Amino acid sequence: MIILGIDPGTHRLGYGLIEKTGSTLRFLEAGLINIATEPPQSFEEAKKGLEKIIATYKPQRVGLEKLFFAKNQKTAMAVSEMRGVLRLTIIENQLELYEFNPKEIKLCVCGDGQADKKGVAKMMKLILNLHHHSFIDDAWDGLAIAYTTSCQPDYLKKI
Repeated sequence: MIILGIDPGTHRLGYGLIEKTGSTLRFLEAGLINIATEPPQSFEEAKKGLEKIIATYKPQRVGLEKLFFAKNQKTAMAVSEMRGVLRLTIIENQLELYEFNPKEIKLCVCGDGQADKKGVAKMMKLILNLHHHSFIDDAWDGLAIAYTTSCQPDYLKKI
């Protein structure tokens, strides 16, 4: 099973792809979808970027980070709008969608819901044997979301 994890943002989306066969996980790819435009064009740009990844890797399951809290209400609204576009794209492609808040992801990956970004990246390097890889935080987060999604049994399917 191929699993895609997405860390939503307004100008860049972090993503990670893993393959799960039985209890074995294999790294496929991680990176960013960079968004150069502003809404509403940015929504189309994000949709096209996500659809390209879906067409290339054909994941069966997608994990998406929920918006947990935000200090800046304007930013929270913009990320929520982008999450809506991503959710619609996932549903249109008939993929299983799982959603997790940051605390749930950190708890699954690190065993500590308060872990920082460095801790998440360090654990993903260990879990996927990526000691010589270097990614931006958003891509590590995408991998962590994919990993968290891989740990979920089918009966916890959200949508």
